[in-house]
Amino acid sequence: MAKEITGFVKLQVKGGQANPAPPIGPALGSKGLNIMDFCKQFNARTQDRMGKVLPVVISVYSDKSFDFIIKTPPVATQLLEATKLQKGSAEPNRKKVGSVSWDVVKTIAQDKMPDLNCFTVESAMKLVAGTARSMGITVTGDAPF
Repeated sequence: MAKEITGFVKLQVKGGQANPAPPIGPALGSKGLNIMDFCKQFNARTQDRMGKVLPVVISVYSDKSFDFIIKTPPVATQLLEATKLQKGSAEPNRKKVGSVSWDVVKTIAQDKMPDLNCFTVESAMKLVAGTARSMGITVTGDAPF
């Protein structure tokens, strides 16, 4: 018989660096979960992606057990890594801070494809390009679609 899910906890944690300090400790403690157990499991599963921001969705069951799904890094952080910027523009419509090519947009879209609500790579590329535009990053070249 399947366990009954009592709730979900969504967090963004750096890979391999989960610790019981805020925001992880209070979020899991309020659900009655074993915080150190989560930290050890998360750090073990994300050793290969050390330091990257990873969204995680934790399913909380009625017997205070849990399991979690680690998703791909957010598009915004991937764009910042690709352009080697610290942050996006404060005024993206007036002040542009960087640029990326459509090839970079395509690789980010293909990487993020399992977590997006898109059916084709072209629509995922449009979504990534829109995120870049809202961060003040221009997409150079002709659109391949």
